[in-house]
Amino acid sequence: MSKKQRMIVVATAALALASVFAGTAQADPTGAPTYRELAGTGSDTTQTVLNGLSEAITIGGTKVLGSYDARGTATITTKDVATNPNCTFTRPENSGQGVTALKNNINSGDGCVQFARSSSNSAAANPDMKFIPFAIDALTYAVRSDSAVPKKLTKAQLTAIYTCTNTAFKPLAPQFGSGTRSFFIRSIMPTGTVDSAGLFGVGGQYPCVSDKDAGGGDIQEHVGTYLTDTRHLLPYSIAVYNSQVYGNAPAAQGKAVLGTVDNIQPTNLNTSSVFKRDVYNVIPADKLEVAPYSTVFVGAGSAVCQRADVITRYGFGVAPNCGVPVQ
Repeated sequence: MSKKQRMIVVATAALALASVFAGTAQADPTGAPTYRELAGTGSDTTQTVLNGLSEAITIGGTKVLGSYDARGTATITTKDVATNPNCTFTRPENSGQGVTALKNNINSGDGCVQFARSSSNSAAANPDMKFIPFAIDALTYAVRSDSAVPKKLTKAQLTAIYTCTNTAFKPLAPQFGSGTRSFFIRSIMPTGTVDSAGLFGVGGQYPCVSDKDAGGGDIQEHVGTYLTDTRHLLPYSIAVYNSQVYGNAPAAQGKAVLGTVDNIQPTNLNTSSVFKRDVYNVIPADKLEVAPYSTVFVGAGSAVCQRADVITRYGFGVAPNCGVPVQ
């Protein structure tokens, strides 16, 4: 092959790769219809798989899911302003804010939000909502590729690091309200630890842990570029990391590599992880038997649960209890 031919091949491959990332970097609904019957916000963890499901699921040939990412423009508009002018609001950045947006919709009846994405189960605190599992994710920790943090730790060692018993490293945590943060705290912190905005950082119960970046901004879930120090470590979704690495989600991993916990490898669809968790779509409790909520989200035969191909494409496992609301 001549040098010119090699250059053409390389250029063609680069264009192809660019098109892959262009196609997967969808932040909010694209294509027709612009505004969908079921609009949802919330978890960073499940935003890309919901983007995929929103492209795959139709009713009568029309896309019905509109999923808005946790990161993007400061505000989002979920309904046509010509018919509902009150549906422009601050973009929810995590599970907690997504659930709050849905609660606000339930209380106001404004029709702006129909579901929330959540990577943690807070059904007990939200009896007016139903948390419906659809996929399995697993957490681990991420470090830089040149990290001073061991790439193999035990759960007990992680607990020592995040409770400031071992101060050799610089643990990071996602912002308050994050479902990943909530699940991680329940998994490794002492029983009875109550998550709060002031749990970490100066003046907090665990001052060695930071949930702020170098500029004082909140740390978002699953962004490896926050690992700016070789002593940093950060909770990270295995499914999201694999989606980022293999181009099914916008690349945000930077120099991050995943660590191994209790000798269980952070591999795709690894449901034996010590940090295995269900992830959820959340709908109003009084819509459980109302279409299209019921046909899209509820039961093993629901549109979401029938798209195992999409769920696994984004690095998740299909939940055995897919579509069965948490009681």
